[in-house]
Amino acid sequence: MGTHLIVGALGFFLIVLILRDAFEQLVLPQTVRRPFGPARLFVRTTWRTWRWFARRMAPGRPRERYLSVYGPFSLILLLMYWGYALIFGFAMLQWSLGSRLAVASGTPSFGVDLYMSGTTFFTLGLGDVTPNGTLPRILTVAEAGTGFGFLALVIAYLPVLYGAFSRRELNISLLDARASSPPTAEQLLRRMGRDHAALERLLGEWERWAAELMESHLSYPVLGFYRSQHQNQSWLASLTCMLDVSSLTIACVEGTLARQARLTFAITRHAIVDLAQVFGIKPEPPREERVTPEGIVRLRRLLQRDEFPARGETEVEAKLLELRSLYEPFVQGMGEYFMITIPTWTSAAHSTDNWRTSAWGRIAAGAVPHVGRDVHDDATV
Repeated sequence: MGTHLIVGALGFFLIVLILRDAFEQLVLPQTVRRPFGPARLFVRTTWRTWRWFARRMAPGRPRERYLSVYGPFSLILLLMYWGYALIFGFAMLQWSLGSRLAVASGTPSFGVDLYMSGTTFFTLGLGDVTPNGTLPRILTVAEAGTGFGFLALVIAYLPVLYGAFSRRELNISLLDARASSPPTAEQLLRRMGRDHAALERLLGEWERWAAELMESHLSYPVLGFYRSQHQNQSWLASLTCMLDVSSLTIACVEGTLARQARLTFAITRHAIVDLAQVFGIKPEPPREERVTPEGIVRLRRLLQRDEFPARGETEVEAKLLELRSLYEPFVQGMGEYFMITIPTWTSAAHSTDNWRTSAWGRIAAGAVPHVGRDVHDDATV
C-alpha cells in the first residue's frame, strides 16, 4: 500500500510539473526564469551535445546546415518529451489505484497501464483495455481531455512561432542590399550616403524590429536557435550591425539623427541583455578587436564626407568606447553560445551581397551594379 501511494504521488507530481512547464513555454506570454524546469534542462542538455558535435566539424555550409536543424528538431523532441512524460505519469496513477483494468487477454500490469495511458492520451479508443471502477474511469477521462488539449495547444502554437520567425527574417533579408551580408556598419553608411533622412527612417524601423524580436524571443526562446536561410545572415549579426551603427552615430553625430540612434541603441541593447539572461549566457570580452583605430578613423571620415553634423574629435573615441562596452561582451557571449559569427565594423572592399549570387555561382564582378552607392566610390576615404 505504501509503495502504491508513493508511486501515485510521484505520478501526480510529474503530471503537474509537465503541465506547468508546457503552460509557461507555450501559453504564458512572459519570461519565466526557472533554472531547473524540464524544458530548460532539456534544451541545455541537448544543445550542449549538439554543439559538441558541431565544433568538431569544419566551418562551412555543412556545419551551418547541421546547426540549423537543431531549432525545429529540438521543438519536436520537446513536445514528444512532454507527451510521453504525461503518459508515464498517468500510467503511474493507474498503477497506484491497483491496475483496475479489464483486459482482453492476460493480467493487468504496469505495462498494461502504460499501454492504456498511451491509447487514452492520444484518444485512440481501441477498446481492448478498459477501466474498472469509478476512480480509474475518472482518471481515464481526465487523461483523454489532457491529451486532446495538449494536441490543440501544439497545433495553435506552431503558426504563432513560425509567424514570429517570418517577421524576424523579413528585415534581415532587407538588410542584405543595405549593409551587405554579413552586415557591417561601414557598408550601411556607404550605401546610405548623404540621405540622412533615409538613415533616420531605417534606424526607426530597426527600433521597432528589435522590440518585436525581444518580445517574441523572450516568449518563445526556441526561436533563438532558428537560423536564417543564408549562412552569412543571422538575427544576432543584424542586431550587432545596428548597435554598431547606432553607437557610431551617437558618438559622432548631432541633431535628430542622433536622437533616433539613441532610441534604437537603447531597445537593441535591451534585447541583447535580456536574451542573454534568458539563455543563461555570461558576457565575455571580445577575443579580438572588432574595429581598429584606423577603422574608426575611416568611419569618421566617411561621416564627414557625407556631411553629417559631426561632434569634435576629442569626445568621439571616449564615447564610442563607452557605448561598445555596454553591448559587445553580451554579443560575444551570445555568438559563442549560438555558434554565430559576429560581424566586424568594416568589410572587404569587394564583398558580394546575397542577391548578387545564384545557385550557379557568383555573378562576375561588375556584371550587376550595386544597389545604392557603390563601395568603390570611396577609395579615397
